[in-house]
Amino acid sequence: MKTRLHYTIVLTVMITIAGISISSCKKYLDVAPVSSFAPEFVFNSVSNAQKAVLGTYAALTGDQGYGIRISMYYAYDDDNMMGQGGTPYPDGERRDLAHYSATASNTQLSAPFNQLFSGIERANLCIYYIPKMEQYTNGTASEKFELKRLHGEALTLRAQFYFEAIRNWGDLPAHFQPAFLETDLYKAKTDRDSLYDQLLNDLSLAETLVPWRTEVATPDERITQGAVRALRARIALFRGGYSLRSTSKQMERGSNYLAYYQIARDECNTIMQRTADHKLNPSYQAVFKDNICAHKIEPNGEVMFEVAMAGGNSAAGDSKLGYYNGTRWNNLGNGALTILPSYFYMFDSTDSRRDVTCAPYAINSNGTYTGQTLVNIRDGKFRRDWITPSVLSSAAQYFGLNWPIIRYSDVLLMFAEAENEINGAPTAAAINAYNLVRARAFASNPGYLTANPAPTTKSGFFNAIVNERALEFGSEAIRKYDLIRWNLLGSKLSDTKALLALMAARTSAPWNTYPTTMYYNKLITTGLQWAGSYYKPNVTPTPPTSTYTAVNWLNVGNMNTTILTYYAIAFTSNKSELLPLPQAALDANPNLKQNPNY
Repeated sequence: MKTRLHYTIVLTVMITIAGISISSCKKYLDVAPVSSFAPEFVFNSVSNAQKAVLGTYAALTGDQGYGIRISMYYAYDDDNMMGQGGTPYPDGERRDLAHYSATASNTQLSAPFNQLFSGIERANLCIYYIPKMEQYTNGTASEKFELKRLHGEALTLRAQFYFEAIRNWGDLPAHFQPAFLETDLYKAKTDRDSLYDQLLNDLSLAETLVPWRTEVATPDERITQGAVRALRARIALFRGGYSLRSTSKQMERGSNYLAYYQIARDECNTIMQRTADHKLNPSYQAVFKDNICAHKIEPNGEVMFEVAMAGGNSAAGDSKLGYYNGTRWNNLGNGALTILPSYFYMFDSTDSRRDVTCAPYAINSNGTYTGQTLVNIRDGKFRRDWITPSVLSSAAQYFGLNWPIIRYSDVLLMFAEAENEINGAPTAAAINAYNLVRARAFASNPGYLTANPAPTTKSGFFNAIVNERALEFGSEAIRKYDLIRWNLLGSKLSDTKALLALMAARTSAPWNTYPTTMYYNKLITTGLQWAGSYYKPNVTPTPPTSTYTAVNWLNVGNMNTTILTYYAIAFTSNKSELLPLPQAALDANPNLKQNPNY
C-alpha cells in the first residue's frame, strides 16, 4: 500500500510550520510534535530537520495550494477546458479568474500568493540552517546522507514555490535568505530571468544532494533526483520561452533562449537513461484510476513529483480533487471544470487518453449512469467513482487525492521539443521520445503511428508537440502555461472560439456528419454504454426507449449560451498572460508595482 508523507508541527524563529498527519493505508508514522521558538532546537537533530522540511512540503497543500486554487482556479481557461462558467459572472472570484477578468481585489488571489511566499520562507530557513548542522559534515554516513537529501529537497521546494509564483505573476521580489537576515523587507520586483537563473543554479546543486528513486528504501512522495532534474528542465523551458515583460509590456523571449533549451534537453536525457527509476506506466488509465485515485504510489516512477495531500477533510492540507471537478453522483460534487467540445473531438477515436481525460456522464443514486451532452463533459482523471476506498455517495469535499506536478511523459515530450528547437529539425531521438508517448496512447491501435508518422520539419514537429501535450496533460494545470511560454495563448483561445462556433453551426465537415443525438443505456450499473459512435451520424434505427435514453448530444443552445458566452470572454493580449498582483500585497509593500495593463 501507499507510504505517505507525514507533516508534523515545527515552530521556528520566523514561522510556524503547519502540522498535518498523513496516514498510510497500511501503516502509520506517528511522530510527536516538536514546539520551539529556537532554530538551534529545531535544527539540532536529523529527526527535527526532517520535520522542518516536511512542514515546507505542507505549504504545497490545501485550499490555498494545489488542493484547489492553484490547480483548478488559476490554470483555466485554456484551449482544452473551461473553468467554472454560468452566473453569477463577474463574481469577483473564481469565474473572473478563469475568464480573464480578475482584478487586484479578487478574493482568490491573496491567500495563495501568501502561501507560496510562506513556503519560500520555510524553505529558506531549512536551506540556511541544515548545512550548518554539525551532523551535515561530521555525522554518521546515514546522517550526512539524510541531511544532504533534506537540503536538496528544500532547494527544490523553494524552486517549485517560486516557479508557480512567477508563472502566475511574473517579476517578483527576490527572497533567497530567511527574512531575519534581510535588511529590507519591502523589495521591488526582480526580473524573472534573474529569478529563474537562481532557481536553475539551486536545482543544479540539489541534483548533487538528492538520491535517485532506486537509491531510497521505500518510494514515497518525497522528492528524488528525477523530480529535481525534471523540474529544472521545465523551468529552463520557461526561462527560454516567452513571457509578458514589465518594461515593454509585450510578450518577449530572450535572445539566448537556446542555451536554456539545451539545459532542458540534457536534464531530460539524463532522466531517460535511468529506466530503472522512471518509465511510462503501460496503461495511461492506471496512472490515475489505479494509483492516484487509489491513494497508491505509481510503481513505475511515472509520477515523478506529486503533492502529498493529508486527507482527513482538512482545508489546510487536503485537496478537493474529485469534489470540485470531475463526475457527480446524485448531484453531489461541483463538476466545475468543463471539457470543451473542440477538445473532446481533438482525440482520435482509438486514443486511450480520451476516456480517461473526458467523463461524459453523471451517476444516479441507484448506480446507473446518465449520459451527458457534449457541452457538459467533465474532466475525468480525478473522478469520484474511481476513488478507493469508495467515496461515491460521500457528501465530503476532501478525498485526499494527490496532485501530480510532473510525470515522466512530460520528460519525454520536453526532450523532444528541446531537441527539435536546438537542431532545427526533429532528430531520431526526438521522434523516438515523442512516439513512446503516442505508442502508449494507441496501444490498441498500433497501426496508428505508422499511418500518422511524426513530422520531419521543425515547424511540423513543433506543432505536433503542441498537439500531443494537449492530449497527454489535459486537466493537469499545464496547458495554459505551455501556451504562454510558446506565445500561443491568445491565438489558441481565438481559434478555439471560432471552432466552437463552427461546431454549433454544423455547416461544414466533419461537424455536419457527427451525431446530434446520442443514446445511452439507462439500465446498466457497470459504466456508461452508448448506442452508436461519437464520430458517425445518428444511430439508426432509433434504439428502444425501454433500454435507452436520448441525449441532445450537440446541444447547440447551451453551446451558445454557456460556453461561447463565458469562455475566455475577457482575455486581453499583453495583459491576461499574468494575474494581477493581489491588492493586499501592493498595500503591504509600497515598492511593489502592479503587473502590466491592470
